[in-house]
Order: sequence, then structure tokens, then C-alpha cells
Amino acid sequence: MFWLMISILLLQRVSELFLANRNENTVKKLGAVEYGRKHYPFLVSMHGLFFLCFMLEVNLLERTLSGWWGILLPFICLVQLIRYWAIFSLGFYWNTKIFVIPDAELCSKGPYKWSRHPNYIVVALEFILLPLLYNAYVTAFMFTVLNACMMRIRIQEEEKALQLNRN
Repeated sequence: MFWLMISILLLQRVSELFLANRNENTVKKLGAVEYGRKHYPFLVSMHGLFFLCFMLEVNLLERTLSGWWGILLPFICLVQLIRYWAIFSLGFYWNTKIFVIPDAELCSKGPYKWSRHPNYIVVALEFILLPLLYNAYVTAFMFTVLNACMMRIRIQEEEKALQLNRN
């Protein structure tokens, strides 16, 4: 079950990168400006390292499925639904990079009614819930801390970009 889950999640991430690339081309035609280029390679690396560390911890330390899997798995599925709700709510504006189209309205539908950054919440929950599903506590702790640091940088950069767009 572990390898099936990892395969699905990796396929999901690769598909999202293709979608982001397609959306990037679309918004650039609308005059979008990219922000946060300096931290983006670190963000991508962090996500790749998450999966690598998760797989290594589960296999090398022989982690097994948590006794709490019946609770954790439905939450993981719910988090995935929220991820796609956020992606579909933004449509072609969704991206893994920060793009701002001059004078565009902020999205206020879907999960964006309640949070300015629902996808960041999703990632934070994934970095906790996925490793906990397999008792991979080192990965859960390490990437929760790394993600918190990255999100501090990322959200500041995104808010700065949006502020510049309003002026």
C-alpha cells in the first residue's frame, strides 16, 4: 500500500507541475509578472526531499502503517480534495510559482473564501499526516519545521507581490 500511495502522490505532483507550466504560459500572455524566483528552487527541492526522506525513513527504519490509519487516511483524502478545490477555484491562475497579473482581482471563491493560502495549509497538513500514516516521525517533524520556514518566506513574498499590484 505504501508504494501505491507514493506512486499516486508523485504522479499527482508531476501532473501539477505540467499544469503549472501550462498556466504559466497562459498568465504570461495576460501580462503576469513573476515574483519569488530566488526561493522557488528551494521550495521545489524541499518537496522532492520530503518524498525522498519519507521513503527512506519508512524503508530503512522499517516503519509500518500506523494503528491510527483509519483516522489518518480519511483526513489525507480530505486534504487532497481541498488541494483540488483550491486548484480548480483558481483555474488557469493556479501555479506553483508566484505570478501576479496587473489589476486582477483576488480570488474569493472556493476555499479562498476562508483562507488566502489554502494550498499552503494543505501542504502543511500533508507534511504531517502522510508521515504519521507510517509512523515516520522524523520526516513529519523535520519537514513541518522546514515548511514553516519556507512558508514564512513564501507568504511574505506573495503578499509583497500582491501589495505592489494594488499600488
